[in-house]
Amino acid sequence: MRTQVNFILKILILSLAVSVLLKYGGSSLPIAPTSLNALIIVMIPTIVVAIALLWRTK
Repeated sequence: MRTQVNFILKILILSLAVSVLLKYGGSSLPIAPTSLNALIIVMIPTIVVAIALLWRTK
C-alpha cells in the first residue's frame, strides 16, 4: 500500500512540475498556434501509450 501512495505522489509532483513549466515557460517556446500543432500536441500522449502497450504485448 505504501508503494502505491509513493507512486501516486511522484506522478502528482511530476504533473505539477510540468504544469508550472508550461504556464511560466510555455510562452517563450517558438511554437506557432496553429490547428496542426494543437492536434499534434493532443495526439502525442495517445500515440505514446499505444506504442507502449503494443511493445508490452510482444
